[in-house]
Amino acid sequence: MTLWLGLMSGTSMDSVDAVLVSFGEPGVNIHSTLSLPYPEQLRHRLLQAVRNQADPDEIGELDTLTGQHFAKAASDLIHQSGVNPQEIRAIGSHGQTIRHQPSGAAPFSMQIGNAAWIAEATGVTTVADFRSRDMAAHGQGAPLVPAFHRWLFGSAQQDRCILNLGGIANITWLPAGQRKPVIGFDTGPANALLDAWCLDQTGRHYDENGHWAHEGATNPDLLASLLSDAYFSKAPPKSTGKERFNLDWIHTHLQRFPDLPPEDVQRTLLQLTITTILQQLPQENADMAVFACGGGTFNPVLMNELRLGLGSVHLATTAELGLDPQWVEPVAFAWLARQTIAGLPGNLPEVTGASGERILGAIYPA
Repeated sequence: MTLWLGLMSGTSMDSVDAVLVSFGEPGVNIHSTLSLPYPEQLRHRLLQAVRNQADPDEIGELDTLTGQHFAKAASDLIHQSGVNPQEIRAIGSHGQTIRHQPSGAAPFSMQIGNAAWIAEATGVTTVADFRSRDMAAHGQGAPLVPAFHRWLFGSAQQDRCILNLGGIANITWLPAGQRKPVIGFDTGPANALLDAWCLDQTGRHYDENGHWAHEGATNPDLLASLLSDAYFSKAPPKSTGKERFNLDWIHTHLQRFPDLPPEDVQRTLLQLTITTILQQLPQENADMAVFACGGGTFNPVLMNELRLGLGSVHLATTAELGLDPQWVEPVAFAWLARQTIAGLPGNLPEVTGASGERILGAIYPA
């Protein structure tokens, strides 16, 4: 049995999720899991960097500190599992995105978390920097997880949509029997704006169980203003992040609505997430099923509103397909590391817009 370790921290920046897995054909066996929260000071500095408030010295320090935190997550997981590190073929580390600019004359996507620290601390070959090669091939560099979704969740009989509700929401459309190409892209914000507004107004990092949003009411005029952002009507391939959808973006739209109760703003931001997902879901087949993953699956208000919006379309989490929704993305990066080590492509050109399939990632040997 070959073991692989996946590390993931998304745009919510709450913790590093680590998983130890083995793979079948297809199939996933999870052997151990761990979430290591960011120290508050490091998380604050990372959030400042996302807002372009970091000079080169700060970026360099954060690259090292984040790499050390990822290394601790991996080391703690290995210790917890009791396995010999030599039994682990490789670690796949997504890193921490602090800037994603896939358009323009010099596109780039910056994930910090120096993987050399991970390889050095664990003694395990580490694969990182998965996005760069796809972008060099004229792709968006994201989303990369749809290739894993196709491998694990594709069905010969059922049209499926995998919906990731992280800081940013993204969908992967998996036509039954692969009769058509996979579609995958970021629909827009999921938890990013909800968390940012909650922290700004209450001092809490997130709206637990959606209670605060539940106290408010959607403001149709504010919702219409938010929906006017050009990203939502842009055709895929497309990807986005906190460099676009952030607290400043909220305040810009609120200039026309200075007297709205903050809980109404929260509820409207939740409705923005729902509306932009529903508007961009493929409408080809009413018999499709939607399987959600990511932190948003633990927000019952968000899930209930999504269920109402989907009507007769079946909604469940990926647990129904055999993988806990919290661990889908770290497992995906363990799988992407496996692809890289095997010399196999990890991207889907029809998703990212790259000129072809590419082997992704940089390898840091044990």
